[in-house]
Amino acid sequence: MRWLELRNGGSDLTARVATAVPLALLAIALVAIGGWVFAIGIFVLGVIALRELFSMFERLSPPILAGFVGLLLLLVAAETGGPPRVLMALVASLAVVFLISISDHQATSLPGLALAMLGLIWIGLGFAHAIMLRDLEHGSAIVFLVLIATFLTDTGAYFGGRAFGKRQLAPTISPAKTVEGLLLGILAGTAAAWFTGLYFDWLSGVDALILGFSVALVAPLGDLFESYVKREAGVKDSGTIFGAHGGVLDRLDAVCFSIVAGYYVWSALL
Repeated sequence: MRWLELRNGGSDLTARVATAVPLALLAIALVAIGGWVFAIGIFVLGVIALRELFSMFERLSPPILAGFVGLLLLLVAAETGGPPRVLMALVASLAVVFLISISDHQATSLPGLALAMLGLIWIGLGFAHAIMLRDLEHGSAIVFLVLIATFLTDTGAYFGGRAFGKRQLAPTISPAKTVEGLLLGILAGTAAAWFTGLYFDWLSGVDALILGFSVALVAPLGDLFESYVKREAGVKDSGTIFGAHGGVLDRLDAVCFSIVAGYYVWSALL
């Protein structure tokens, strides 16, 4: 029966990969171009992801426009000034979100305002770090490495969990995730980063392993966090842009965490 489960799992994974191909091609193009084109593309994805989050908790009446403005502040700060300016933008975004919220004809509750700030910290800061990582030395290549390691971590955890999974990782949040899948995913993501690093003569094998392990360790946390958010919202997927395979946030949940780890680890290694 195990081979049958793996075959069915492989079929499902193929469908999931097929839905992610357009997003992957878009990411490759944006990362390769860089600059403001990359920032604008990240903003569009961020708007979609924030909208998905707000839709999951529509009952809280989140200040949607305020969230988009806060996201714009964070991404402009990332493109023009780096971490200090991003921190300033995050602090300022609380005031901006509050002011826009109270000026709106529809009253926004404190939980709604808190949801907007959660979105800016989770999605906004994650996407801002993607811009800052792209702007570092060899940044475009490192962004690709982080994305590849994140994807292979998820893939390794998926297959490893189906083949060897026995101990549930977080049964109250995501019953399908297993400890065995987590460990095999970390191994796969680390190895993927090392193999990717072989194509870059400026990246040592040790640095590639450090980057890969850091990304592979953090990526599952991003996936688990989104599962927690969806469970709280009582939904299966964050959106429907990819049909039965969810929304943008479902595809980028792990990246929102792993890209942050990639930025700080690579900054330390430079």
